[in-house]
Amino acid sequence: MPNTKPQALLTDASRRLEKAAQHAPISADATERLRFPKASLKVAIPVRLDSGELRVFEGYRVRYDDTRGPTKGGIRFHPNVSLDEVQSLAFWMTFKCAAVNLPFGGAKGGITLNPKELSKFELERLSRGYIDAIAAFIGPDLDIPAPDVYTNAMIMGWMMDQYSIIKGKKSPAVITGKPVSMGGSLGRDTATGTGAFFVLQTMMNKLGKAPADLSVAVQGFGNAGSVIARLLFEAGYKVVAVSDSKGGIYNKTGLNIPDVQQFKQTNHTMKAVYCHDSVCSIVEHETITNEELLTLDVDILIPAALENQITAKNADAVQAKYIFEVANGPVSADADEILEKKGISLFPDILVNAGGVMVSHFEWVQNRSGLYWKLDRVQDELRSRITIEAETVYAIAQKHSVSFRTAAYIHALSRLGEALNDRGTRDYYIS
Repeated sequence: MPNTKPQALLTDASRRLEKAAQHAPISADATERLRFPKASLKVAIPVRLDSGELRVFEGYRVRYDDTRGPTKGGIRFHPNVSLDEVQSLAFWMTFKCAAVNLPFGGAKGGITLNPKELSKFELERLSRGYIDAIAAFIGPDLDIPAPDVYTNAMIMGWMMDQYSIIKGKKSPAVITGKPVSMGGSLGRDTATGTGAFFVLQTMMNKLGKAPADLSVAVQGFGNAGSVIARLLFEAGYKVVAVSDSKGGIYNKTGLNIPDVQQFKQTNHTMKAVYCHDSVCSIVEHETITNEELLTLDVDILIPAALENQITAKNADAVQAKYIFEVANGPVSADADEILEKKGISLFPDILVNAGGVMVSHFEWVQNRSGLYWKLDRVQDELRSRITIEAETVYAIAQKHSVSFRTAAYIHALSRLGEALNDRGTRDYYIS
């Protein structure tokens, strides 16, 4: 892509296109269109705290590109949320939706705060206040938010309800990831981790690798990380390490993931345990940091926490043979080059974690039709569609002898380029 002067994270994200553009049939006009987000919004959200104090929070929403349909992307509550970060994530969402052939463009939103410092009442007032501020910027045919880091189904329910109040009518299709009782889809809460599992299984099958022969480390034990860790354990993979924001646990012989989940839910901390009903016994394990987990000698590494966990500073210490990006942007562009030289195969976020937005699309379709699917149909549709896209990315990588990340961007860029070109390019107007 041409040189631009966006913020640092967006520059890093844009670098992913440079190699892909050499293989994708995209015009200079289309490339120019993708240089900048279509619209960015920064808002101030005043919230009356339980103490009576008034506090103002900064919020953002970015619609990056809507060539293929209304924009789609999550809302995160985190201290590091900034316009730079939200633009970068909206950029990635644009390519993620194209990579898995959804009729959406990319968007993202967020509020700068530590949600753990607020009460549930304060979080509700903040969530509703955010929608008050951005209501004209979103809509079922314009921009459809969803949950992201430190937001959940209940928060999405509050936001959908507030939008409906503003519009004077029920509008379930404005937001996905809602509670099922409010129009949410079955399977949405586990979709990101489940979709990532289907991609991993597809790629390991292509590479001729058997689950029993593979060790796995998962950084991040939230909605996505805990789901894929459990599915891998149940499929026969040896999950040797998992971590959350406080640190991790490691046992080279493998962890019993369902028991670790049960223990964490009860005690709000992680230990290697063996549980019988509600009684859990701690077994031998090592306590490790998130940084140490990333450099373990394992076959598969799954960063499922936040962006920029593997950078030029620690990439050389990574020992895994395969990396599956369940988080958004956990590996920097500089780290990509180092990992590639080390012979590590990296499977990118725009494919691996697309299960969430796929099932969000299913939810949007259900909301608009008023017909709701059973869980089996959701899972079957997700498995079928994401497996097809994973197999296509694998084939593109083999055809062009490029990395799997570049292959995924070729796949996405080809679809975006076609849609942009069909609106008319320089060649059309001067012919």
